Amino acid sequence: MGPLQGITVIELAGIGPGPFCATLLSDTGARVIRVERPGSVRPDAGPQLDVLTRGRESIAIDMKSPDGIELLMKLIESADALMEGFRPGVTERLGVGPDDCLARNPALVYGRMTGWGQDGPYSHAAGHDINYIALAGALEPIGRSGEAPVPPLNLVGDFGGGGMYLAFGMVCALLEAKGSGKGQVVDAAMVDGAANLMNMFWSLKSMGVWKPERGTNMLDSGAHFYDVYECSGGDYISIGSIEPQFYAELMRLTELEGDEQFAKQHDRAQWPAMKGRLKALFKTKTRDEWCELMEHTDVCFAPVLSMEDATQHPHMVARGTFVEIDGQTQAGPAPRFSRTEAEIQGPPAVPGSGTDGVLASLGMDDAAIAQLRSSGVVA
Repeated sequence: MGPLQGITVIELAGIGPGPFCATLLSDTGARVIRVERPGSVRPDAGPQLDVLTRGRESIAIDMKSPDGIELLMKLIESADALMEGFRPGVTERLGVGPDDCLARNPALVYGRMTGWGQDGPYSHAAGHDINYIALAGALEPIGRSGEAPVPPLNLVGDFGGGGMYLAFGMVCALLEAKGSGKGQVVDAAMVDGAANLMNMFWSLKSMGVWKPERGTNMLDSGAHFYDVYECSGGDYISIGSIEPQFYAELMRLTELEGDEQFAKQHDRAQWPAMKGRLKALFKTKTRDEWCELMEHTDVCFAPVLSMEDATQHPHMVARGTFVEIDGQTQAGPAPRFSRTEAEIQGPPAVPGSGTDGVLASLGMDDAAIAQLRSSGVVA
């Protein structure tokens, strides 16, 4: 089992970054109990396909009833952490806010996942990944010169700036609680995380090497030696030959060694012309032909693969990066540990499927569980 074995986390069901955080915790060994709404339970439910709910026990509790809140509190009393992704104030109104929970379990780590944070002028407004990274200054620089910013899927806000920061914050707080015996609140806001991810670019700006014009810098498609190029046949390759020795290898394999124009690698005025020449050159071969020439060299090269193709690439196969569970392809746990191996603890959780087991772990017998079902406290 992973390094978080022995840690119990209560997850108040949500979407996106919250479940992603809970998956990271589950994959690394934590017991995660996902608390669903009763309406999510379907008697005829088939297998779940949302891999962001894998490896959980699922129980559906009516959190609008006093008995449901008391049942949730019993779970919280025996847990190490709780995580929720509601708008600010929602859990307080339900009676399971930080003060309520820490009064019952002073060592509890209370993780909160929001887009805008728990305070500030935007804190109660609706939003999505694209909005959070836009306000953080992380969206505007992404894109090509003369074109609009390009949303980088929802990787920067929801998952990079959101779920991963919450997981990191909760593990930090859990470590501290082991020594102090005191819990605390972890306020993870996607707008904060996305802004934090931009710190290298703030550094480059301070150094005077990052220009405000989108698509004109070394890492944003401005440079000819750091971009994607179309090949014959319509596939693409990626080139990242930044350092002099890697750039020299690119020049050698493209037979541009000694070219006076390409010798001026960092002359920004020459970048558009050099990029145009490389575009024409890379279209003279297929992606497979460029792979044969450049793979396993120090060009800093990789083919641009589809999701499906990525699962079949020899490097990904050798590392076992992708796994198949019940016929469903997904990425396995990351990162990897040399001794306490991370592993997927089970398939995506069907809402309510773990009710009996979760309640039994609280010491309830069959009669008590049946009473909770008949009263509608659990579904």
